[in-house]
Amino acid sequence: MRLASVWFVLTASFLLGQEYKPGLQLHVYKPADWKANQKRTAIVFFFGGGWTGGTVKQFEPHARHFAEKGAVAICADYRVKSRHNTTPFDAIADGKAAIAYVRQHAKELGIDPKRIVAAGGSAGGHVAASAAILPPEDHKIAALVLFNPVVDTTAAGYGAEKVAGRETEASPVHHVTKGTPPAILFHGTADTTVPFANAEAFCARLRAVGSRCELVPYEGQKHGFFNQTREGGKFYPDTVARAEAFLRSLHLLR
Repeated sequence: MRLASVWFVLTASFLLGQEYKPGLQLHVYKPADWKANQKRTAIVFFFGGGWTGGTVKQFEPHARHFAEKGAVAICADYRVKSRHNTTPFDAIADGKAAIAYVRQHAKELGIDPKRIVAAGGSAGGHVAASAAILPPEDHKIAALVLFNPVVDTTAAGYGAEKVAGRETEASPVHHVTKGTPPAILFHGTADTTVPFANAEAFCARLRAVGSRCELVPYEGQKHGFFNQTREGGKFYPDTVARAEAFLRSLHLLR
């Protein structure tokens, strides 16, 4: 299926009052039969890289897949330390800004502002989860699709030294409240970067407040196993198929 691609540049007004660093883009993948008057589901992907590096192209295969399934899929850029000398808190702000931009431009994008899914891997999973959970929380996000995400930034998780003194402030698991969107997590049981136990605790917390959470364990797999470029893409088809089934169960995909 042929896909159309459009690029938008975020503007300062969507950066929650913080100083804007130019050059951030949203790479938008539309279904071949897309029309502006439609109200499709949007799924916004955030790349991983420890809030230090990473590439917006990481989730391009996922975006193309979900565009073929009828969604408007978006790969969002955000500021990282290696390119912008920023902190995880700047990444969080950019993630929230990206979701806000997509929602505010729903008509041009042909999407339903009530059907926006936030997705990402590792630090990008943290950005996605933070958009929905960290204050000011955004419970309008319809669902979370997270690949070995950072959900705990205390010493028990990942990144405590990067948010020193503000560990719980940046930690999604510490801010889960009633109304948190349903989530699915894909995590390797042998992950030495983001402990598998963090994913278990996160899902348990969501369930405790009445939210749906599915944790899909991959026995013996380490960090980043889900990428299309890892092990010849061995686990890519399964994780994508399960994510698709999860979104269908929520009536977010046709």
